[in-house]
Amino acid sequence: MDLVDLITEKRFLGQEFMTWLWYKSEERGGTIELPESGDIMLVFEKHMLLESGEGESHEKIICQGLQAELKEARTGLAMGKKIEQARIVMGLGEYEWRFSLRASMLDFRNMKLPKTMDSADEGDGPEAMEGRLLDKIGLYEMAVRTVDNLFRMFVKIRTSGQWPAELQKIRGWINQAKLA
Repeated sequence: MDLVDLITEKRFLGQEFMTWLWYKSEERGGTIELPESGDIMLVFEKHMLLESGEGESHEKIICQGLQAELKEARTGLAMGKKIEQARIVMGLGEYEWRFSLRASMLDFRNMKLPKTMDSADEGDGPEAMEGRLLDKIGLYEMAVRTVDNLFRMFVKIRTSGQWPAELQKIRGWINQAKLA
């Protein structure tokens, strides 16, 4: 089995993670308790890409709107579509990131880093530039580490006896879209 086949075969895991993550974020009003970090803010917003089918019957649906208006995306989940990409706002402590997360590879796109020190305060010397670069690298690493920890939390639940109960909760949450 080559790498492309393996990715295609296992992409469901990233899609389940994205659905679980969206559910968990709404379960507590936009926050998720992460054991290593405490409460983090996580909000799905404005843009979501759903997919269904394979080969010639493959469909992609883009759902846009305010966070509260992603009812169309939840209806798509109820119809068996899977989240392939979502726009997310994540907050940890005083920092806030905005990025798109793609489910099949769990890769980040269009990441907007939190605002940090003002470059005018630092100057334009080599040390100041190096400091700003290291600051940005640290912020990227913090975002990736946080999403990795969320994925680790998901896999722990997904591979445990807790999964059937969690799956029932997720299905109930998805089916609320049909009633709304």
